Order: sequence, then structure tokens, then C-alpha cells
Amino acid sequence: MKLSYYKDTDSLYIDLSSRPSADSREISEGIVLDYDADGNIAGIDIDNASRKMDLHEIVLSRIPAEAGTLRA
Repeated sequence: MKLSYYKDTDSLYIDLSSRPSADSREISEGIVLDYDADGNIAGIDIDNASRKMDLHEIVLSRIPAEAGTLRA
């Protein structure tokens, strides 16, 4: 999984797969799910991310890494 934040557009992309996106669906205003050719979620695009979540802290809880916190 890869998180990419784009400050100039205040968007966060969560890349869940190395497979390319084949379809996209907006599930809520400014939240788009990208699907691969098999219908699996490949990524999540979040517009106005700083208004929708706290971007200053990311908590990992055994995924498979040891628990930890990253702070901006």
C-alpha cells in the first residue's frame, strides 16, 4: 500500500494494488474508488483530504509491520 498526498490539490491517493485502474466510481462527494479489471479495489482518491481527515498522524497496527505512529 502506498499513500500519496498532493498539497497543491489537497488530495490523498491510497494505492492498494500494483494493478492498473480499469474503472472508477465516486461513492461520496470527493471520494472515488478505483477498480482493477477483475473488480477489485485498486485505489482510493480523496479530494479535500485535509478537511475530511487528520493528515498529521498515521497509525499502523500490525499490517504486517509492528505497531507504530508516523507524525507530520
